[in-house]
Amino acid sequence: MFQLKLNQTNAKREMLAGLTTFLTMVYIIIVNPSILSQAGVPSDQVFIATIISTVIGTLWMGLVANYPIAIAPGMGLNAFFTYSVVQASHGEIDYMTAFASVFIAGLIFVVLSLTSFREKLINAIPANLKYSITAGIGLFIAFLGLRSSGIIVDSKSTNLIELGDLTSPSALLTIFGLLFTVILMVRRMPGAIFVGMIVTGIIAYFADMLTITKVVAAPHLPEGILMWNPIAAMGDIVEYSLYGVVFSFILVTLFDTTGTMVGVAKQAGLIKEDGKLPRARKALLGDSIATTIGAMFGTSPNAAFVESSAGVAAGGRTGLTAVTVAVLFAASSFFGPLVSSLSSVAAITSPVLIIVGALMISTIKEVDWSSMDETLPVFLVMLIMPLTSSISTGIAFGFIAYPILKVAKGEWRKVHPLLYIFAVLFVIQLVFL
Repeated sequence: MFQLKLNQTNAKREMLAGLTTFLTMVYIIIVNPSILSQAGVPSDQVFIATIISTVIGTLWMGLVANYPIAIAPGMGLNAFFTYSVVQASHGEIDYMTAFASVFIAGLIFVVLSLTSFREKLINAIPANLKYSITAGIGLFIAFLGLRSSGIIVDSKSTNLIELGDLTSPSALLTIFGLLFTVILMVRRMPGAIFVGMIVTGIIAYFADMLTITKVVAAPHLPEGILMWNPIAAMGDIVEYSLYGVVFSFILVTLFDTTGTMVGVAKQAGLIKEDGKLPRARKALLGDSIATTIGAMFGTSPNAAFVESSAGVAAGGRTGLTAVTVAVLFAASSFFGPLVSSLSSVAAITSPVLIIVGALMISTIKEVDWSSMDETLPVFLVMLIMPLTSSISTGIAFGFIAYPILKVAKGEWRKVHPLLYIFAVLFVIQLVFL
């Protein structure tokens, strides 16, 4: 099934690679409940939903696509769900309505993945805008990490924010956790982020900042299946004009997964000589199916995790690596009470947000800064996202500015027709919706 000999690997190496990938990305089962619970979703619900969508998406990648790539709820998308959709509505949109937009985005994503349109959409977006979206999300979630820890706080003067009390327990523990984890990463320790969270959690426990009453319990979904009816979900989107939200979920997940998948596949030597991704359509269905199922149970959109590259570096070449990751995530479902306790302490999860933000902004090195018609749209995307706490607003400003500047420069033919359509839709969203 996995063609181990053909890929010059063996079962032992693949399972060790799966363990490596699991350790580098298992932090998501702690961070995701921490973020989505702020939107009102029960922490236990998010925990199990995270595992269900991760297991299904990753098993798909392993058994159907035969890729050593793991799928899980994407960082940045969970923050967008909580802060830009639910909290920004000031009570008008609850998490059930927000999950309707994730559900519909997932269904649309499945259709796109079954056709060639997904590839055409990727090619239509200029490379610089793709890089800016990833970098902007990185700034956004790093900002959230600094803010939730108390390192920066709302300003009482004319500035938006200011430095918080660095002597507060939360800020001190966050700074320790950040430095300790980064040192482990510099030393190339496998699972550095997860180990950093555990060590920070131990310190929090002895400092009376963390209370653990129970460690293990049978997996359960407090609210059962949240979303299953596409018609009802579409009705919510129309009622609350969540078209831009759906589009943003699709767009960000599209770039996240495609970029990660190509990068990890290249690292694993799976790209053909013609530069094409084998079994591409099967692989691209993984995140869309996981996103749809994740919304049904209670989590934000899923994407391919760049942490899969750690498993590839450890020798993973086939779907057996992904299957190992899925089995380990399934086993972790029994540790719900412990995860719930850890995710309730901001100082434990904040360093992860800052570190992942730093990793995401590294894409900015690929941007062409040589002309203002390329520079300004990129700058607007990166600036607007953290300032407005909205990924979709940042994308909108960039996608509106880009075609306008290209037309002004006389290079309107270089802009894909889809981009003009997106620009008009974003103007309508910002002005009228």
